[in-house]
Amino acid sequence: MRRWTVALPLAVFFVLVGFFIWRLDLMEHGDMPNIIPSVMINKPVPNFDLPPLLLDKAGLKSSDLRGQVTLVNFFASWCIPCREEHPLLNGIGEKVRLVGIVYKDTPEQARAYLTRLGDPYKALGIINSNLDPKDPKSQVGIDFGVTGVPESFLVDKQGVIRFKQIGPFTPTDIKTKLLPLVAELNK
Repeated sequence: MRRWTVALPLAVFFVLVGFFIWRLDLMEHGDMPNIIPSVMINKPVPNFDLPPLLLDKAGLKSSDLRGQVTLVNFFASWCIPCREEHPLLNGIGEKVRLVGIVYKDTPEQARAYLTRLGDPYKALGIINSNLDPKDPKSQVGIDFGVTGVPESFLVDKQGVIRFKQIGPFTPTDIKTKLLPLVAELNK
């Protein structure tokens, strides 16, 4: 009887270790059931018309996302992962058209953020601010399915969302996911 009290917990431990190793191997090969894909993939961008953040740049509207492959980046000045991602975005503008949507931030803080870190965006819109009384509840973010910042959406030439990045891009994400898809969509 005493052997079972020692052997059973040890056996359960090894079964659990085996399960975790098996799941890690599956995740390395792309099987990640806990990551829910966006329902917006392969659907047109939602209709929107956002005011500009900067006076020398246009705002952003859904019709601007047609005609060329565009990466739409939702960000905020208060977002630490956005700050980590920003240097990568500064270098991506020559590879894909990059536009930004300031999400749940004040215009003043967003402008200071871009002044400090650089402005890689071709156009900038802002939601949930005093600049846009028509969108006090961030309806554009809801329509895109934004769950937090940073989030980015790759839109094809016809204005259809083809890819969603939840969280900040890494150099590997850009090299292995984003740029190959941009090249494919530009064919």
